[in-house]
Amino acid sequence: MIVRPAQETDLPGFLALAAQVEHWFGPMVEDPGFHDAVNSHIRRSTALVAAAGSGLLGGLLFGAQAPVFHVDWLVVSEEGRGQGVGRALMDEASRRFVRGPGSIEVVTFGADHPGAVSSGARVFYESLGFTPAEAAEPGPEGGSRQIYRRTVT
Repeated sequence: MIVRPAQETDLPGFLALAAQVEHWFGPMVEDPGFHDAVNSHIRRSTALVAAAGSGLLGGLLFGAQAPVFHVDWLVVSEEGRGQGVGRALMDEASRRFVRGPGSIEVVTFGADHPGAVSSGARVFYESLGFTPAEAAEPGPEGGSRQIYRRTVT
């Protein structure tokens, strides 16, 4: 696995990743706004991918504006889950983009959301030192969301 900055040619890979999680996050593959967000992050060099062979194991869109950095989108493919792909993407984003003091925030599933356990997202972020914070606006599918935050020194 290689973690590298995303390129314009990675858009189909991002869409394939999005297709795997639309049941949790709502429609993205056909959403022009999602396409624009991915392309914008690629142009700003704030999109990373974990690549293996000819496909993507994961993708990350990162908001690199201090002092509050944002994980805008992080998805690991079904075959890449549990193999350190998400951690590798987060480590690379932190190395490239994060300078303290400040914090990194991510909006993930609320505790009562069906994806909270099955996705492993909350446990994943907690394993990286994030802690649950305030509630966030519900997702497009109507499910609850919560901000997770990690302090950066």
